[in-house]
Amino acid sequence: MVQEGSLVQKYNSKFQEIFGKYNLHSQGRVIVSHFGEFSQELVNSLSISVENMMIESGDKKSVVKRLFSILVEGLQNIRIHGARDEEGSQVSFVIILQEPERYKIAMSNLVKLSQINIITSRIDKLNEMDLIQIKERYMEVLSNGIMSNKGGAGLGFITMALKSKNKLNYTSEPIGDDLFALTIELTVDRVKKD
Repeated sequence: MVQEGSLVQKYNSKFQEIFGKYNLHSQGRVIVSHFGEFSQELVNSLSISVENMMIESGDKKSVVKRLFSILVEGLQNIRIHGARDEEGSQVSFVIILQEPERYKIAMSNLVKLSQINIITSRIDKLNEMDLIQIKERYMEVLSNGIMSNKGGAGLGFITMALKSKNKLNYTSEPIGDDLFALTIELTVDRVKKD
């Protein structure tokens, strides 16, 4: 049985690993990082702060809207769907790296063992699709109104893939007896690709 302290420590080491990787990047800077629980107020505050930083950095309105949408979807997914540990804590994290040509975002939360394969399968299917297929899937889910007991049928992941225009890279690592740390990393281009 994993003790609370060691579970949080193990999860924090994943956060530190990604933070270190992002922070050491010579051409970028970490503009946001948070490890812990996400209240609705914190989600709102982080989203507005990131939006303001992007505007100050001179990002195009379309890039700001895309990243803002991804951030809101991802953080709401964490808040609504993130599992709680045995102590009732809903530990998770977000890190955003600003580079000259793109933003890198890492979001992570705890997922119950019974759900991890369902979630990673959805992400795998999205990663196999091109942008047109993702748009079609988005419209299909919206028009069918297929909802889970806590919200959309993977609509958050579909929205993140659609707005990112890039693959959703992920890792899932066992972190406790019945918990996995699901970490999604994605990029949002600041400049158009050739």
